[in-house]
Amino acid sequence: MAKQLGEILIERGIINDKQLKSAELYSRQSNVPLADAIVKFGFASENQVTIGLSKHFAIPYASKENGILNPEKEQKLQDIIPEKFARENMVLPLFVEDNELAIALYDPTNVFLIENIKMMSGKQVQPFIASKSQLLSVIDSFYSNKDLLEEVINDASNKPADAEVEEDDDDDLNSGYLDLDRVRPNTSQYVKIVNAILRQAITERTSDIHLEMFDERVSLRFRIDGSLYERTPPSKDAIAAIISRIKILSKLDIAEKRLPQDGSFGIQFQNRKIEVRVSVCPAVFGEKLVLRILDKGTGEMNVDKLGFEPEQKRLFMEAANLPHGLIFLTGPTGSGKSTTLNAVLTTIRTPELNFMTLEDPVEYKLAGISQVQVKASIGLTFAAGLRSFLRQDPDVILVGEVRDTETAEACLKAALTGHLVLSTLHTNEALGAIPRLIDMGMEPFLLASSLALVAAQRLIRVLCPYCKVPHMPDGNVLAQIIKEGHLNPKDQNSWTFFKAVGCPKCFGTGYMGRRAIYEVYRMTQEMRTIIYKTQDLVALKQAADRSGMLNLRASGWHKVVRGLTTVDEILAATTSDE
Repeated sequence: MAKQLGEILIERGIINDKQLKSAELYSRQSNVPLADAIVKFGFASENQVTIGLSKHFAIPYASKENGILNPEKEQKLQDIIPEKFARENMVLPLFVEDNELAIALYDPTNVFLIENIKMMSGKQVQPFIASKSQLLSVIDSFYSNKDLLEEVINDASNKPADAEVEEDDDDDLNSGYLDLDRVRPNTSQYVKIVNAILRQAITERTSDIHLEMFDERVSLRFRIDGSLYERTPPSKDAIAAIISRIKILSKLDIAEKRLPQDGSFGIQFQNRKIEVRVSVCPAVFGEKLVLRILDKGTGEMNVDKLGFEPEQKRLFMEAANLPHGLIFLTGPTGSGKSTTLNAVLTTIRTPELNFMTLEDPVEYKLAGISQVQVKASIGLTFAAGLRSFLRQDPDVILVGEVRDTETAEACLKAALTGHLVLSTLHTNEALGAIPRLIDMGMEPFLLASSLALVAAQRLIRVLCPYCKVPHMPDGNVLAQIIKEGHLNPKDQNSWTFFKAVGCPKCFGTGYMGRRAIYEVYRMTQEMRTIIYKTQDLVALKQAADRSGMLNLRASGWHKVVRGLTTVDEILAATTSDE
């Protein structure tokens, strides 16, 4: 398919020759399929690629939207195509009719797979083509056993305790990745519990797993779309062995229980590789364990899909294409700042410029960009790395975070000597970055001349498309939305409001996935004068408001009237003066 895909998409006018060459180069360098490269660069959407292939090969297109990518529950299709086979070959059984099995697959040219399924099932095969992300999502929901975690934990509590977990319990510990798709005989019950927790967490789109012990109980919680939810916890007697298992996977000291420890390990699950960051911290009733799940397959590297309003995107990309200057993105930990900056770098990346990043840690590996991992233990700090960067002839520099005066001064020096510098700060609002930087020692007159743009972001939950229901807010709330969102009341006929309900597909939360909301402030001459003369934050906000730039709350209201999220979600994520 890869050899024909480029020609097909060019013939259909979906991409051009230049885009194809860029995608082919990235595909070869990063060893990813050409279709994935085309989508990653934003040259075409997954649906465009899939529909183009569908029309070219005259194979019907299956999606959630047209209702075809919806396996029949009553036909026991999982007995015809087992879960392991479906995941390994990216194929999904849809229905059986008149001794013909309908299947959805990612690669319609895989004749060997179709013949194999004919032999397995003893039936004729009717292929449908589906996009990779939708196919994986439906495979997850079709084959997932939501009671697996509870079943494993209950089964373990009814058996005598195993011996303490040993490092040679399985061969995954030396392979680099824990394979959750492989079932091993005679596996320790604690290993089964850890595997079940990880499988369940990934299936439920969890970002963090919290396991902690209190006086009389154990708490297991999953953070899904920013909120924590309780799950069936293991027994109190199992906690020590579970934490020891995680420590072994993370190459931590299992004997050290008095000091905090940090580590990481990899998981191979459902045809993708996932990194897990581990933090163990001693608490009053025992060690607390937090696992952060970093699924790179879910990171969105397309600025069009991050959540920018059209004018915000124009302002940000205008600043990102400047030859020199400072760009700061602010927001709390876990608000998606790294994803936004890496998406911007991916968009402006070009062979004519030298791109370098200094991060702690390197979260996204980007082709064509030199990325450096900070290692403070050996003296490679943000400030030291940045000084070294200036001798590497860079054009664009990404600094993961400005944490101290030394790093702030190095960023300013780089911007003043002809480089574009992008970085992040921890402040509550975008314009709050300016007094924070001055407090760090930046001279106001130098900051005023070099600062190109400041932005802030938050992540808000997006409504589940399967269970959301129309809901009209009352008059007072509607008036607040119109006023704070700078919206035109005459456009009310085109607005759509919904409320969250909850269904099995969103695990009862009413939401599925998250989207960023932004405030983007491009420096105007009036704002530069205020920074230079008074640094008055209120005056800066008024100047930004006069120029028509949206704050976080206003950006959120624009998403509410489009039916993407709820009024309650925006009120919870923002404050009225933001």
